[in-house]
This record gives sequence, C-alpha cells and structure tokens, in this order.
Amino acid sequence: MHHNLTRLKSEVPGLDPILGGGLIAGSAYILQGRPGAGKTILANQIAFAQARAGSKILYITLLAESHDRLFQSLAILDFYDAELVGKEITYLSLFRTLRVDGLSALVELLRKEMARQGASMLILDGLLNARESTHSSLDVKAFVAELQGHASFSGCTVLFLTSARIDESSPEHTMVDGVVQLEEELFGSRTVRRLRITKSRGSASLGGLHHYEISNQGVTVYPRLESLYGRPVGQDRAPQDRVSSGVGELDLRVHGGLPANSATAVVGPGGSGKTSFGLNFLRLATPEAPALHFGFYESPARLASKAKALGIELETLIASGAVAVLWNPLTENVIDKLAYQLLDAVRARGMRRLVIDGLAGFERASVERPRFTEFLAALTNQLRVLDVTTVCTWETRELTATALNSAPPEMLSLFDNVIGMQLEEAGDALYPGMKVIKIRDSAFAPTITKLIIPDAIHGTLGDRGIATSGTPEN
Repeated sequence: MHHNLTRLKSEVPGLDPILGGGLIAGSAYILQGRPGAGKTILANQIAFAQARAGSKILYITLLAESHDRLFQSLAILDFYDAELVGKEITYLSLFRTLRVDGLSALVELLRKEMARQGASMLILDGLLNARESTHSSLDVKAFVAELQGHASFSGCTVLFLTSARIDESSPEHTMVDGVVQLEEELFGSRTVRRLRITKSRGSASLGGLHHYEISNQGVTVYPRLESLYGRPVGQDRAPQDRVSSGVGELDLRVHGGLPANSATAVVGPGGSGKTSFGLNFLRLATPEAPALHFGFYESPARLASKAKALGIELETLIASGAVAVLWNPLTENVIDKLAYQLLDAVRARGMRRLVIDGLAGFERASVERPRFTEFLAALTNQLRVLDVTTVCTWETRELTATALNSAPPEMLSLFDNVIGMQLEEAGDALYPGMKVIKIRDSAFAPTITKLIIPDAIHGTLGDRGIATSGTPEN
C-alpha cells in the first residue's frame, strides 16, 4: 500500500523541490557546512516559516555565544519577526548543561522542553559540541537515537546543525533521515555557494550540486535546471504555424517564417548583425503577443539607441507592453538564477517571442562549462512547451564563413533552426550576409543573402528593420 509522507514546506525558495517536496514531518536532518556557509540562517528561515504556519519551534544552542548576537544577525533579514520570538519560537542555550552534566542530562532536558512547549520542530545548533563532549562514537549514536526517538514519537521534526565534516560512516549520518551539505568554494577569484543532499531516506531528492545565495531575503536555492527540468513541464504541441522573422526574404525562403515554438541559433562574428536580427524579430511583437529581450551586453538605454538606428522605436514598444527588456551585466551571474529569471518573466507575461542576446552570457555564468550543453537543452525544451518562439545569438571569433564551424556541434543540434551571419568581402569592402543552415522540417535555399542594415539616424533608409538586396555573386 502506498503511503503519502507528510511534508513541511521550508518556504526557502528552491529548497523544497530539491528535497522532493519539503522536509518529511517527524524526521531528523543534519545541516552541515563550514562557518559562514549559512546553516544558522537556513535553519532560522525554516523555523520562522513554520512559526508563521502555526507551529511551535524549540531552538537549542550548544554554543558559548549569547542569543543577543544571534538576534542582531537575524534582525537584518526579511524573514525575521521579533513578535514570534518567545511565543512560537523559543530559544534556549544548553551549553552549560552539556558541559557540566553531559549528554544524558541534555537529552532528558530536551525531552521535557519538547513536551512542555508542544514543539513540532526542534533545532539543535552545535552538534559539533555534543560530539566533542564524549570520546565514544557509541555515546554519540545513542544520543542521536534517543533524541530522535523522543522527537519521532511526538511528531517533531529535528534539524541538527554542525560545522564538522560528517562522513557517511559517522554515527550521526547513519542515524538521521537526511543530510544537507552547504559548501562554499573558490573558482578562480570568485566565491560560489552550492548545496547538496548527501542523504535522503524515503524521499527522491534532486542529486548533484545546486547553487544558493544569501541575501536580505535569507537563503535562495537554485536547483540545477537540467535536474529540475530533466523533462519539460508541460506539453510540447509542435504547432505547424509560422512566425515571421521580420526579414521578408528569409520568410520566403523558409515557407513563411520560423516554425512556431522553435529555438533558433543566430551564429556569427561580432558586427555581422546578430543583435540587429534579434531587434528586427522583436519589432513584430504586440501587447497581445508580447516579446522579451534577455541580454547581457547592451543596457536598456543603449539597446533602445541601437534599435532607433534601425528605425525601430523600442521605447514605444516597451511603453505599449509589446516588449520587455531584461539586462544582466556580464559580471558575476549564477547560471541557474538567470534561467529561472528568464522562465519566470516568460510565464508572467505569456511571452510569445524571445531573444536571448548572447548565449555566452549563460556559458560564462557556469562555473563548470561541461554542463552547459545539458543546461541549454533543458532551457530550450522548457521554452518550447511555454509556446515561445526563441532566437538566440552566438558569437564566433573569426570574420569568415568557416567560423560557423567553430560552434560546438552538440550545441547547434539542440536548435531547430540555425542561421549563419557572416561578413563577406566584395572588392575592398565587407558586407553582412545571412545564410540559412538549418530549418526544422523545411526545405530552403542555402544561398547567402546580402543584408542592408538601415541607418535611420542619418536617413540612409526609410524602411524599418533589416533590408536585403538579394543573393550576391561569390
């Protein structure tokens, strides 16, 4: 017979999906990590969420420092509510009891306090101190087992916090139901925080390392996109409709435009017109079928200026609700955070067109480049089921047609359509050219089309967007 486990929502963004739906009520967990990793913030964030839901929390510290310092640190965080302290959440220091009377006395006192408070959650901060108070691993195992037994009998969920590196053979690890490891590492000159579920008894957790951040909101976790969206959430309808690219000749070549809900890679060197292509695609958006520009290079003001040079009034489109712009400077980004920001923006407005200007922005945000292909596969698959037609730009290094081959083949295979933007020589001049390399389920002419990028500021063209001048001779 299948039994559904009762789950406690941590209300820590991103954590519950990694845990398989939340903490299992009545179970025991270890939160471990070096000092500064965020264990205390995470435990208190969970405690205050449970308190707001009407639960009674007993927070025990086995540390020498006073609670005043703890409250000073918590007071700057948004989840902290002083009104709950002493009512729904009771803080007690039992450092002296542990030091003077030992583990047995500590367990007995905890048992009495859990009963007196009617606690549904017990948090024990300082498991390392309890370990150091005895020389016998059997004593530690008995301590954890006895405390866990009392808590389980009363339906109380237990969180043990420790700075010690507890391996799989330690008595604490073998006794508890789950272990959450918080890690802080240096990648070059950059600090990266990642979380891992190293044990999850009776629950299907998301494996691997997941980025997390600490801010005024507390801890925010970003599950690895390819683990949470191993399969897209939703139905891929694969419609037969076409979406205009904004370039008339390209639409004619591919039977009316890009396939709806497809992902297109626009590949080429700098200056070949990739961003201009994206802006041209966005200009056809309407408030009823809006579009999103998600970029890493131009700020919104500079992007609007560039669009204006193409004869596209981007600010007017933004004001009407037809287009939204999200800019993430190419600095210290978290790759999964970027993905969730993008997906949330698409869902919130029901975006139908999307331009990701600079896939390298995602790649550089990844501290482990080998996972980028799987990440991109998960992202593009999810965008398809959200009914979004996506255009992504990818920059190559050289100014020749052969540079198109520098894009990793496994990456380009993720896209339904591939369009090459290149700089071609004509006498002593260079001109941007466009070549269709791949279109899903469509025949096309693989010839190069010369592009004319309009200069609306100086009046070289009166038409809006990119124009073409037919197929040049090679």
